[in-house]
Amino acid sequence: MRVLAIDHGEARAGAAVCDPSGTIVRPLEVISPPDAAEVMRLAEAEGAEAIVVGLPVSLDGVEREQAAAARGFAAELGELASIPVETYDERLTTRMAERTARSGAGAHPDSIAAAHLLESYLQARGRAVGEG
Repeated sequence: MRVLAIDHGEARAGAAVCDPSGTIVRPLEVISPPDAAEVMRLAEAEGAEAIVVGLPVSLDGVEREQAAAARGFAAELGELASIPVETYDERLTTRMAERTARSGAGAHPDSIAAAHLLESYLQARGRAVGEG
């Protein structure tokens, strides 16, 4: 299933998509400023069958203002979308993206964070499917 991941932020939203097999993840251009209608256009253009929005939970598991904003954005997408929209814990993806950027990746750090989010989501989803 082709999934579009969104790393929502105040100024911009990073984006990444996977191939239909869920094996290869590719960062996309950032959406600046974050706009639900633009995310939906991107989802359609990429043939996404689901959208996952990163949920910025603190390391101690507490949801703060950024998490509320991400949940609100996901809800807005859900009202526009004809495909499933869900949130997924994005703890540590920003740090992972910073390391990836330092190692020479050419994509915008917010989209690299979205790619890490999507990889984590796909791995967790694969484990859940394998457990059933």
